[in-house]
Amino acid sequence: MRFFSSLVAFGAITTVAAVPTALVEERTETGKILPLVQSNQLRRILYRSELLKKAKILEGFAYSTPQRNRLIGTPGHNSTINWIKGIIESFPDYYTVSLQPFDLALGVSANLTNNGVAMEAFAVGLAPGGHVTGPLTYVPNLGCAAADFAAVKKGDIILVGRGVCQSAVKDALGSTAGAVGMLIYNNVAGNLDGYSLQRISTPEGTYVPAGGISKADGEALVKRVQAGEVVTADLSTSVSVATTYNVIAETKAGDHNNVIFMSGHSDSVAAGPGINDNGSGTISLLEVAIALTNFSVNNAVRFAWWAAEEEGLLGASYYVSKAAKAELDKIRLMLDFDMMASPNYAYQIYDGDGSSFNESGPPGSAEAEHEFERYFKVEAGLNFTSIEFDGRSDYGPFLSAGVATGGIACGAEGIKTAQEAEMFGGQAGVAYDVCYHSACDNYSNLNVGAWIQMTKAIAHMTATFARSFDLLPPKKSGKREVEERAISDKAAGKLWGI
Repeated sequence: MRFFSSLVAFGAITTVAAVPTALVEERTETGKILPLVQSNQLRRILYRSELLKKAKILEGFAYSTPQRNRLIGTPGHNSTINWIKGIIESFPDYYTVSLQPFDLALGVSANLTNNGVAMEAFAVGLAPGGHVTGPLTYVPNLGCAAADFAAVKKGDIILVGRGVCQSAVKDALGSTAGAVGMLIYNNVAGNLDGYSLQRISTPEGTYVPAGGISKADGEALVKRVQAGEVVTADLSTSVSVATTYNVIAETKAGDHNNVIFMSGHSDSVAAGPGINDNGSGTISLLEVAIALTNFSVNNAVRFAWWAAEEEGLLGASYYVSKAAKAELDKIRLMLDFDMMASPNYAYQIYDGDGSSFNESGPPGSAEAEHEFERYFKVEAGLNFTSIEFDGRSDYGPFLSAGVATGGIACGAEGIKTAQEAEMFGGQAGVAYDVCYHSACDNYSNLNVGAWIQMTKAIAHMTATFARSFDLLPPKKSGKREVEERAISDKAAGKLWGI
């Protein structure tokens, strides 16, 4: 996740108090009387010790397996899913819990030779497995338009760089042009282990087997092909079709036609256990969900732990694709939480009103941003920054569907500025998370002080909108008031992973 921050000191906004809601009590199915949730009361029962205890559990799920990660389809991620589900199911009178399954082709292994000489390659996820042989044809302009494939002949294997558009588009356009396989090379140093096409399917065509290679190897092959050498590639890839799951939990109480939706992803990348990305968001949501069971709600609260975010926001995309418009209209606000404990953190709020990055979300997104700002300034007394909707987490498909969206984050591989170091402490000129997408993203990679503050911010938004949606624009005729606007492909996540 790359973030470009617009800095805001906590004295720079206008304070708007949340609309008060009458305090009521409610009986659970077991007869227990619960008071209506209040932000300060919900925040008060969140503890650092519980966050850390659960982080150690997630790390254990990863390190108890040969993969030492929580990548989708692995035992580490399957344990994560079952653990989340089991915790929420321990409150049967409060939540309805379900698993939403979907199937993915995961890359297992690849073997590649070029004119008989072996080269390291990795099977690209979501592409089919298979054995293909053919001459390499270089695709210019990064292969994002059909015209780029004019030189491709039937039986070729395309050689194309990563970037500008998702690799699904490149693979499908190559397939449509007659190619039998694809070699895609990285646009940064390093290999493409764990890389995927980023889309389960795409309108440009069907997929062919694909291997991922390093930038250096790819550029060397490009030079050979452009020099006129006939390079015959022999590519074998194997994949496994795995069923993975979104975990969905919703309060039994509350208005189910007016839902506050809180979410984050449950999976890691292949490189490591993913305890900040996104074990931190996973655990923050769990702690808020557990604490919420001590209170009643006016509006239904839905929690989701998405699978396969790291492969292309696939879990959230699948959920949106399967939800009827009438069901999406019931979601008054969707908030997403990814990386809550970055060691060199900044408190970052998505730019819902477009004032910092000139791209706003659907109606309600601005109000979500403003309430986060009010919380950090007034309730927590903390500085914050604004970040753009860059489509790198699970809010993207909801933005595209017209759902009011927002969220907070602590930063990924972006570099902390000197001004941010003055606002938040830490080191200027250093990444927010130096272990982002690396093996060292483990239990030791957490800033627990930032983490508890972010968790309390999540609790505040949960309590505020579980009580009332008076801060949001009203519905009309039972449906969300929709304002005509174009959400960019970038914000919607359609450029994720390029």
